[in-house]
Order: sequence, then structure tokens, then C-alpha cells
Amino acid sequence: MDAYRRRKVIDVGARAACVAATLLAVVPLVSVLAYVVVRGAAGLSWSFFTALPQPVGEAGGGVANAILGSLQLVGIACVLGVPVGVLAGIYLAEYGRGRFATAVRYAADVMSGIPSIAVGIFVYTLLVLSMRHFSALAGGVALAVLMLPTVTRTTEELLKLVPDSLREAGLALGVPRWRVVLKVVLRTGAPGIATGIMLAVARAAGETAPLLFTAFNNRFWSASLVEPIASLPVQIFTYAVSPYEEWHRQAWAAALVLVVLVLLMNAGARVLTRARGRSR
Repeated sequence: MDAYRRRKVIDVGARAACVAATLLAVVPLVSVLAYVVVRGAAGLSWSFFTALPQPVGEAGGGVANAILGSLQLVGIACVLGVPVGVLAGIYLAEYGRGRFATAVRYAADVMSGIPSIAVGIFVYTLLVLSMRHFSALAGGVALAVLMLPTVTRTTEELLKLVPDSLREAGLALGVPRWRVVLKVVLRTGAPGIATGIMLAVARAAGETAPLLFTAFNNRFWSASLVEPIASLPVQIFTYAVSPYEEWHRQAWAAALVLVVLVLLMNAGARVLTRARGRSR
């Protein structure tokens, strides 16, 4: 009986420690979100979402070009980074057994820890200097490089969780292996892979340093891939370090918009993956 009570006390203590650790992790997150909402909500208005930035000293204005620019940059990054990352993850999970696969895994792990400013300098040297001007394309490439390791490693780990019995069943029916991978394995792991992709998108959407070296900024509308383009992170940085109170207010509002956009993208991915899973 004493042993039972001791185990019971240890179990209760372990659960209490887990709950306390969870609260310690959640409280800072909720505090940051609440502070951004409180400070940012006051600066929201219709013109904030539809108008261009005003010159220094003039009240009003908005960040419509920065919102559109961020969506454009993230879209370019997804087009460039997601297919490469998913295909690399498929190779590592299904075919990678030698030294080359080990080197790719090691490179992905190293890349995930590289500071984003180093990636910005790399793309600046590779594209901006060769093109002789900043551009949305260079910004999208920088964000795609940041997304690659997360997408690659997430895809690999999720595909490894797919039971081998599904692969063997497809191969037993005479289906080519590449078709089994695409039609069975990849579709089974799609919800988890989509979650990993959204994590990579969330990281890329909030990066500032690489965009300072690649996309730079633009106070006007820009739809060209070969011209500088505005983005919410750079706009927030520019306004936050300025000495103008009006710009500080808009920086908080832009931060709130950026957080909401990331939350909407994550929620949308969850809804789509759940709906697809139910349809199957």
C-alpha cells in the first residue's frame, strides 16, 4: 500500500510539473499577443488597409502596399521553396540511404540554424549585385532559402511515420514505387507536411533582415518582380526606429496585421488538411 501511495504521489507531482511547464510556455506567448493587440488595435482603420504611407510629418496613411508586398514575397518563396523542400524530403525518406543523403540531412540541419541576415547577405551577393538593383525576386529567393530546411526535414520525418504496410500493399499490386510514393505515402502524410509548410511560411513572413538586403522597400505600389517592393516586416522596422509617434502607432498596427495574417494562414491550412482527410 505504501508503494502504491508513493507511485500516486509521484504521478500527481509529475502531472503538476507538466501543467506548470505548460503555463510557463503559454503565459509569455499570450502576454505578447495581448500586448500587440492592445497597442495595435488603436491604429487600425479603413485607410490603414487601403492607403499608401504618408510623407514624414503628415498624419494618416496606411500600409496597403506593404500588405500586398508581403503576400507577394511569401507567394514567391512558396513557389520556389516548397516544391524543392518536399521533393528533397521525399528523397531522404524513401531513397536516401548513402553518404549523399547524410550530407543533405546535415546541410538541412545546419541551414535551419543559420542567421537570417547571413542568408540575406548571400542572396544579396548572388542576385542583387548581379542584377544591380533590389527586387521582389531576390526577396522571395531569400525567404525560400529560409523555408527549405524546415520543409525538407518536416517532409522526411512525416513520411517516415507512414506505415511500411501501405508501401508494401501498393508494391504487391504491381504499382511502380514512384507512384506508390506520390499516390499513397505522400497523400497519407499530407496533413502533417502542410503543417510543416505553414510553420516555414510563418517564419518567412516575419523575417526582416534578409529583406533589407534583397527586396529593400518601396513606398508605392509595385507588382514587378525586378523592382524593390514593400513588406510588413521592413515597414514595421522602419517605423519602429523612427522618432515619430504617428509611425510608432502604425508600426504596432502593422505588427498586429502581420500576426493575424500568420494566424489565418495556419488556421486555413488546418481546415484544408482536415477537410481533405475527411473526404478520403
